[in-house]
Amino acid sequence: MKLPRRRLLHLSRMTITIGFAIALAASTASDAAEIKVLTSRAMNHVLTELATAFERTSEHKIAIILAPPVEISRRIISGEIVDVAMTSSGNIGYLVQQGKIAPDSTLTLARVGIGVAVRAGSAKPDIASVEAFRRALLAARSIVYTDPAVGGASGIHFEKILDRLGIAKEIKAKSIRNARAATTPSAEIVARGEAELGIQLISEIVSVPGAELLGPLPAELQATSVISAGIMTTASEPDAARVLLKFLTSPSAAAVIKASGMEPGGA
Repeated sequence: MKLPRRRLLHLSRMTITIGFAIALAASTASDAAEIKVLTSRAMNHVLTELATAFERTSEHKIAIILAPPVEISRRIISGEIVDVAMTSSGNIGYLVQQGKIAPDSTLTLARVGIGVAVRAGSAKPDIASVEAFRRALLAARSIVYTDPAVGGASGIHFEKILDRLGIAKEIKAKSIRNARAATTPSAEIVARGEAELGIQLISEIVSVPGAELLGPLPAELQATSVISAGIMTTASEPDAARVLLKFLTSPSAAAVIKASGMEPGGA
């Protein structure tokens, strides 16, 4: 049976429309990328919280790889292929100098101070002043902090504080130096009751169930870490990586960064 000309035109238009939709869907699927992010723990909670929203709006996925700062540099220098690094600004600057990160891709994501963790519901000693903090350290049965050997800013700074306060010998004798802070935050050790106090970046405390932020270090002892990011010169997905970094500087990301105990960007 011969179809009327109007019917043929209608079917033709439908065929073109369906074909276009299929092509568009195929194009979208092929444009989706998995962005490998090698990061220190400071940004882990932020990335985890924002992953669903980012993946929904961009259709790209984030693969989070956690490592301490020293290991991040070592792995990238050794040739590990990732798309983005997120770590201290000093480490990012070093990797730029080594030709591993594109200089025009770097940005500051957040600034964060060091805090003290206690187990949820436990006693809360006074740490508001330098002297009160000193007394709290001496009175604590046990303390955990990031092992300075893995490059954690909080651990390096805390040992300098102990020297400054003249109590390094006493505190180190009852302390756990956490060499796995990138994957097991010190606040988790506090939450399990294996240490009474934990010294760590504030963003690494507030997201741990069973632990509470007692407070930041006294202002006179505080140190602020700058968390930066950059795209690898060998990135497999540089375009998707740029989309991610733009998203992490958006107002919605800034709200999550603040809720994680940090100040966004250059604030």
